[in-house]
Amino acid sequence: MDDPSAHEAGRSAAKSAGHDGPPGQPGVIGIALAAVLAAALAQGSWEWFSTYIGVTLLALIFSFYRLPTWRPGLGSAYTRNLAAYSLVVGLCVAIALAPAMQRWAWLFPMPGSREGCPELGAYEEIQAEAALADLAGRDPAALARAQRVHSHEAVADCLTTTTTRWLPVYGVAAAVLVGLGAWSLARARAREETTAARRNPPRG
Repeated sequence: MDDPSAHEAGRSAAKSAGHDGPPGQPGVIGIALAAVLAAALAQGSWEWFSTYIGVTLLALIFSFYRLPTWRPGLGSAYTRNLAAYSLVVGLCVAIALAPAMQRWAWLFPMPGSREGCPELGAYEEIQAEAALADLAGRDPAALARAQRVHSHEAVADCLTTTTTRWLPVYGVAAAVLVGLGAWSLARARAREETTAARRNPPRG
């Protein structure tokens, strides 16, 4: 005869394995990392499409990735998965915020990081005027447009470089917040389950 306890143990093990991490979850993280790297290594100014990429990847991770069951200890599978999960989420958040950081000073208030960019734009206007001096008498409007274009490009490049330099700070901050939040929720859930199991012990 089959041992009912063996069947119950098998079902419990299968359930635990499924909760700890169904097959394919590493693939979700890999896809997110590949997309983030593609966006981060793209040349030029941070565009709003980066925000779309970041938000899409966050939705993908939150929908299809599940952390393992909470276990104490720095060397546990939960801690390793939480570290990877938090860092990837932090990367996605940084990519999503990069265009706004480049354009909105209130979101990127790092002292001494943006002040030089307008000065660089003014310098490029002077350079353009010197390089296109022959247009001043023939077409002043064209010269003014060329100056504005050169100034805009110089300011945008300066802000892009500055934003990229500070992105790791925002990414790490987001990763720390996500990690602490997920760890606290998982620990509280584990305590509730333990308390409930003690109050309602299985009947023999």
